[in-house]
Amino acid sequence: MAAIDYAESLLQKDEYVEGCPGCAVDRRKQLQRGMPLKQILTVWMIVLATALTIASLYPFLYFMIRDFHVADREEDIGYYAGFVGCSYMIGRAVSSTLWGVIADRYGRKPVIIIGCASVVVFNALFGLSVNYWMAIITRFLLGSMNGLLGPIKAYACETVRDEYQSYGLSAVSTAWGTGLVIGPALGGFLAQIPIFPALPDNLNICGSCDYRLFLDPGTFLHLSCYLLLESLMLLCDCQMFRQCSQAATEQSDINEMKENKASKKSLFKNWPLMSSIIVYCTFSLHDMAYSEIFSLWAESPRRLGGLGYSTEDVGSVLSVSGLGLLIFQSSLYPIMEKLLGPIMISRVLGIVSIPLLTSYHYIAMLSGITLSIVLNIASLLKNVLSISIVTGLFILQNRAVDQDQRGAANGLAMTFVSLFKAVGPLGGGALFSWAETRLGADFLPGDQMVFFILNIIEAIAVLMTFKPFLVERRNS
Repeated sequence: MAAIDYAESLLQKDEYVEGCPGCAVDRRKQLQRGMPLKQILTVWMIVLATALTIASLYPFLYFMIRDFHVADREEDIGYYAGFVGCSYMIGRAVSSTLWGVIADRYGRKPVIIIGCASVVVFNALFGLSVNYWMAIITRFLLGSMNGLLGPIKAYACETVRDEYQSYGLSAVSTAWGTGLVIGPALGGFLAQIPIFPALPDNLNICGSCDYRLFLDPGTFLHLSCYLLLESLMLLCDCQMFRQCSQAATEQSDINEMKENKASKKSLFKNWPLMSSIIVYCTFSLHDMAYSEIFSLWAESPRRLGGLGYSTEDVGSVLSVSGLGLLIFQSSLYPIMEKLLGPIMISRVLGIVSIPLLTSYHYIAMLSGITLSIVLNIASLLKNVLSISIVTGLFILQNRAVDQDQRGAANGLAMTFVSLFKAVGPLGGGALFSWAETRLGADFLPGDQMVFFILNIIEAIAVLMTFKPFLVERRNS
């Protein structure tokens, strides 16, 4: 134990290792004055580019499944759409922990660059899907190869001073949330644009691909990943071990040091981390199901309880939500986090979300300009509340571990949350299809049942934010 303390004290005295990129970042942090805008903006651009492309399928997914002719009835489209939506999350669940471990071992930047490249390649292949199974496989590969979200959350914490960590993590959640609402907007506007419209179908190699987004809307933003500075202390482990060995003259001290290091690596025994991950998973299950259901609900016919919107209409609503989300998260959220703390913010906003979601059934009864205004306000508020809740949980997760475990911890969180998010679209699509078959039911007919079940999940997540379940790490 004395050896570890001695090593840490040496590292705190500006004794940086030459050639270690993480040490260079730490040195720059000590000299940093004011808001680290460059670091925050770079993180924001990378995450936004990823989220834009990943979420761009939702507005046209309903029509894409219809044109694949896999659904026997119109009411079954939501069921098949759920499998496409969840395939990405299953892929991410399979690989996220591995990518986190790789990021802790070889650095954050390589994993982030690989993730950006995979988004460009596999999103283009998804847009070229000629049948249902090709769509599922390309989305699965996109999820399994894109492991950047966990490492970039660690990066956002490690490249700024402690007092600006909430801004860094807010940039991650803001960009992700903005991408999740603007991405579908772009998908709605760009869907079904022909690549070679002048060619006849028998010569057009992509003639059967009506939903191709051949140019990834985030391609140019992805190039910003090359601006990243590696934040991991890749050489400091060797240096620390050498210093600890000199201080620990007795073998028993070295054994104690190894035992403490081994016990520290047990992330599953870190309850502040695991409790925040579980709460994050529950809220994310709700949010992913909502994202799937919102577009299906808005685009389904009026006779089935929907709004009868086109992909362009849904895109317009989500564009407004994305703009409002960007303004709120970049200006008001950090102030609220300092005043209330991440746990209280997640709890209060989760409670507010319940009556808001209940109002959606009654919004469907409106029409014309009134419907447009009220729907835009409700969608904006819902997305702001959801992303603010997630931001608070990001902060808790990254404060629960030290730097050498941060990549693995965020990867573990992504693994668990991806499993829940995989269930979200699948369950949301199946729930929506089932609800459309019971429009005449006496108890919660049609979409009322959909929003009721979403509210139950939200209420469970809110209850989890109370002690003794959710706790913060206490810094010694």
